[in-house]
Amino acid sequence: MTLQWTAVASFLYAEIGLILLFCLPFIPPQRWQKIFSFNVWGKIATFWNKAFLSIIVLLIVLFLDAVREVRKYSSTAVIEKSSTSRPGAHEHTQMKLFRSQRNLYISGFSLFFWLVLRRLVILITQLANELSNKGVLKNQVESTNEDARKLMKENEKLKQLLKSGNKEEEHVLEAENKKLVEDKEKLKTELKKTKDGNFVCMCQSRKSMIFYAVTLHCFP
Repeated sequence: MTLQWTAVASFLYAEIGLILLFCLPFIPPQRWQKIFSFNVWGKIATFWNKAFLSIIVLLIVLFLDAVREVRKYSSTAVIEKSSTSRPGAHEHTQMKLFRSQRNLYISGFSLFFWLVLRRLVILITQLANELSNKGVLKNQVESTNEDARKLMKENEKLKQLLKSGNKEEEHVLEAENKKLVEDKEKLKTELKKTKDGNFVCMCQSRKSMIFYAVTLHCFP
């Protein structure tokens, strides 16, 4: 295996290891988000984007070269298989065809896993943000429910106070009405006494006037 394909194969193994690491269930997305939030990633963000595109272009070139080699040695293998002039040529061509196919798979899967790795990082970040937002919303809902419970308790207390206040007002009104009735009865009694007194005075006045008139008539 040449140096370039050794590097591509090592890159493929590293991609597989990272994907398996990202898929471990006991590492939560929030921890990955903390790792992705390090200052070093912000400093190399521009370089990282350029490197990502450069690696894609390089893998595409290697993949196309592997496709060309596979097609080349496939057609050569058919020709040399029909030829009997070179006995060991067919085996040599088959070996090159095998290497070309191996390089094709290495470059193809490296390109595929590179795109998958980028997408996996984005999804993990989005999932961590959603979980954080969910936690914030949960706290807001709990605080809102607690406020609602407090308001309901205060409302019940106000209702009880209003009921007790209404009862007290009813007692006060009943006492005032009772007092008014008693005052009315007293006024009626006093009015009756006054009327009786006036009637007695009138009777006495009339008796005095009659007595005075009789006296004048008898003693002119």
